[in-house]
Amino acid sequence: MQVPLKITFRGMDTSEALEARIREKTDKLEQFYDRITSCRVVVEAPHRHSNKGKLYTVSIGVTLPGGELTVNTEKRLNHAHEDVYVALRDAFSAMQRQIEDFGREQRAEIKTHEAPPHGVVRRMFPDHGFIETPDRGDIFFHRNSVVDGSFDALTEGTAVRFTAVPGDKGLQASSVYPIGKHHPVGNQS
Repeated sequence: MQVPLKITFRGMDTSEALEARIREKTDKLEQFYDRITSCRVVVEAPHRHSNKGKLYTVSIGVTLPGGELTVNTEKRLNHAHEDVYVALRDAFSAMQRQIEDFGREQRAEIKTHEAPPHGVVRRMFPDHGFIETPDRGDIFFHRNSVVDGSFDALTEGTAVRFTAVPGDKGLQASSVYPIGKHHPVGNQS
């Protein structure tokens, strides 16, 4: 960390044990993303006249190159937060998830869901056919690869999506799904 960790206690005395736990948890955050530039932690004791119960709140602010992340347990009504160590654990767990997500995003590891390959049936034969695709050329498919046994319903010009696998003579479709009002292009589970 470029800037030393800043720990603030509000409405309570400074605790060496709690401060040591915060330092330990902050060090662990750096294992998930080693470019943290600063971290601020505020631990606040419950107010005596609070109508929310006597819950500790923990706020964490982390500055990273290209972003700032914050966590605040105040908005959660979790009665386990009557224990300051539980509130601290939950806040650091939430921050860890945010840092992991931030790191994946920075490394461009966020998954994107692409539409499956698709094309148009161009030639039909009694037991097989060919799909013309915009980027893969013609793809062979067998009668048995058409889902729901709908091979006989296919005609030239029918839009389909498919799963391609390597075959003896290039790519071939192992599963073919007609696209239409009841057969969208997206993944079907």
